[in-house]
Amino acid sequence: MALQAIGTGAVASVTRRAAERLRAGHLWVYRSDVERMAAAPGHADGPEAGALVSVADLRGIPLGTALYSAESEIALRMVSRQAGLGRAEYLAELRERVEAALRLRETLVPEAFSGAAETNACRLIFSEADALPGIIADRYSGLVVVQLLTQGTAQDDVRQVLVDVLAAQPWASVIVERPDARIRELERLGPAPVQPLFVREGGEDTLTTVFAINGLRFHFDAGAGQKTGAFLDQRLNYAAAAKYGHGRALDVCTYQGGFALHLAQVCVRVTGVDASRAALEVADRNLELNAGMNSKADWIEADAFELLRDYADAGEQFDTIVLDPPAFAKTKRAAEGAMRGYKELNLRALKMLSAGGTLVTCSCSHHVGIEEFVGVVRSAAEDSGRRVQSLEMRGAAPDHPAVLTLPETSYLKCLICRVG
Repeated sequence: MALQAIGTGAVASVTRRAAERLRAGHLWVYRSDVERMAAAPGHADGPEAGALVSVADLRGIPLGTALYSAESEIALRMVSRQAGLGRAEYLAELRERVEAALRLRETLVPEAFSGAAETNACRLIFSEADALPGIIADRYSGLVVVQLLTQGTAQDDVRQVLVDVLAAQPWASVIVERPDARIRELERLGPAPVQPLFVREGGEDTLTTVFAINGLRFHFDAGAGQKTGAFLDQRLNYAAAAKYGHGRALDVCTYQGGFALHLAQVCVRVTGVDASRAALEVADRNLELNAGMNSKADWIEADAFELLRDYADAGEQFDTIVLDPPAFAKTKRAAEGAMRGYKELNLRALKMLSAGGTLVTCSCSHHVGIEEFVGVVRSAAEDSGRRVQSLEMRGAAPDHPAVLTLPETSYLKCLICRVG
């Protein structure tokens, strides 16, 4: 049947496969699954980048409303099961969802909002997991960092809603937008505002602060580093590593010292390794912030694969090894190569661990599922000839909730093992 516009907006007709996924709770439609587009009246060229588009199956049965990207392989991100949602309605729902996300964080991470000094940083908004696709917000003490990652959200009306809600929180002193360079290029987004979106009256216009997690303090610079500046998703995994860590420890891909500093509370000696000199300089500053550590800590600028190969050849032994590499598989096509990389890192680590040693091994590649990741660690264990016991299988901290019908939100895997 002919596809007709719903209300005054455009309508995307999607394949049967995509429609079945949406009905099962998935929230994305890939460009290859968009069969055709019925333009809104007066827009013969189709929807504008970032527009709200109604979604229907091939029979014309409505499936909801999505934000449209003219560039991304994810062409449609669902925002409502109601078709024909207008911009004003979307913004009203967005406000309600941001407020709900903040209330949820007060439940999930109460210590971050209680005024206690142990933890004052967490994820506030996690995109699709909070029904807010294309929006990320993290809190680092009084500094809030926002990322707008799609053509439909990197717009002034969305910024204004976020500022209205976030600035009303007593703990928010400064709100800044931090663009993701790779996403901005893929989505062809314009430049983000250079100045802070909000500075509390009488407060300081700053992009830097010191935040705390698990009783440790860390420097933060919203203008530097990866993601929004730190890895808050690993917060509870840091603490778990300290629970099992002992003896001489090696933290591979330490970044700014998250695992290393937690291990330094319990281990005799900790070595943090990273290829980024800038990251290690921050790690060293973080070490200075946390005086009185139990162990001696040092940093090595090196490629992880090359260093582990050299250590293995030299017969180096450790009691605790953490592997927390960056995402090896940024696309599905890269997954096979990623598996080989994970296998090599884990195999070398297992060979270097002393009897009774602890392996903490992580993957943040959402294209590598938990079954595949456990499988590659199992394969490394088989090849190493070691007896490996799985003690804990962990994911991201609860302030990074996953949507069960969107497996991509279960991106972080953390496996803690004892090596015989």
